[in-house]
Amino acid sequence: MIRLLHVYYPIRSVALFCGEAVVVCASFLLAAFLRFGPDSYLVLDFENGFLKILGVTVLALLTGYYFDLYSPERMNSDHELFFRILIVLGTLSFAISLLSYIFPDFILGRGTYPLGTVFLAFALVGWRQAYALVMRSSRLRERVYVLGEGPRASKLVNALRSRSDLAMNVVGWSGALGAGDMSREELGEKLLTLVNKERIHRVIVALSDRRGRMPTRELLHLRLHGVRVEDAGALLERASGKIEVDSLHPSALIFADGFNLNAGARLMRGALSKVIALTTLLIVSPVLPIVVLAVKLTSPGPVIYKQRRVGRYGETFNVYKFRTMRQNAEVGEAKWACKDDPRVTPVGRFLRKTRLDELPQLWNVLRGDMAFVGPRPERPEFVRMLEEQIPYYQLRHMVRPGLTGWAQVCYQYGASVEDSKEKLQYDLYYIKHASVALDLMIMFETTKTILLRRGGR
Repeated sequence: MIRLLHVYYPIRSVALFCGEAVVVCASFLLAAFLRFGPDSYLVLDFENGFLKILGVTVLALLTGYYFDLYSPERMNSDHELFFRILIVLGTLSFAISLLSYIFPDFILGRGTYPLGTVFLAFALVGWRQAYALVMRSSRLRERVYVLGEGPRASKLVNALRSRSDLAMNVVGWSGALGAGDMSREELGEKLLTLVNKERIHRVIVALSDRRGRMPTRELLHLRLHGVRVEDAGALLERASGKIEVDSLHPSALIFADGFNLNAGARLMRGALSKVIALTTLLIVSPVLPIVVLAVKLTSPGPVIYKQRRVGRYGETFNVYKFRTMRQNAEVGEAKWACKDDPRVTPVGRFLRKTRLDELPQLWNVLRGDMAFVGPRPERPEFVRMLEEQIPYYQLRHMVRPGLTGWAQVCYQYGASVEDSKEKLQYDLYYIKHASVALDLMIMFETTKTILLRRGGR
């Protein structure tokens, strides 16, 4: 896997993205050569033709990204892939036409862009077919053995088998061999035999209890003879973008790379949060009066709703939102909001889907109660309960809570202890890898999440 902006991507996905960039660029270059013939160099060199084609390429890749062309786990069939390619081409054509109308200098000769789009349609389909054919080759897949048994090893095996983009073939695991009662010597002997017989490239250690059972000598022998030996937790963290708390040991938090919460990094990320919050507030300022009127005219009660939330180091503060529920919706004990909560008003439902109800929290960011990116702040009543039921839950309060976060772009809407545990695992990944680069990437992903109306809150 390749690490970009503190997020790990399968090599196959990066190769697909880069190959697609070449295909897009080549399609429009071919259109320019056919359109201008011997005069092509004049257009490309002296009229910024190369820069214009580069701009179209970036636009095409962004469009493909927003329509999940680079998320194979969201593709159910080849028919869906071809349908999404058509949507991308249609959106790209509209965007090019709009840019050409607003900025006439963006035009690359009459008919060049339409011709390039036609070439791109055939090229994309051909490229995707060729890519799928090549990637099905067993020579381009690692042969993996999972050393371990029990729920954790089983979960790892299922995850690897369901993620074709990781290019790992699980050729065996200890749980399938009934190795639970084997001694360390028997386990090591069996491991060496299987690695030699099956030509294993990688051994992933997923033993639930390593004391007295892990065949250290045999694993070292394999490592020194070219077989990659890896811990299951590290692999699952890279593949899933979260840190599993059930198998997390304090030593992993103390000695692992990351969790860099020094003052300089916090200061830089805090400054970025305030700049982005102020810029966003200026951009959305024309919308705010419309939202205020919509809330005020459709349901009685205050427009702005405030609620106590837990912030950094466990300190509480008031978080501000546009009211989306009917007045006095919560009487008595605190209740989790659910996906189709009957207490939400029709206008409130729209505000929630578009995240417009969160806009007043920009004031929280400017005040310093929150950051633009970070774990979402939770209510004190729920925090006390969750800290008792979920290990390491208090660690999410080591950073300022955020308007958006890694859990919100990776996980769906949830309102239960199990959902909170799942979100915590994403929050811990964010805290471990927190940086300006990761914050910018999450902001970019949040835009996609809002446009496609997915993700959690």
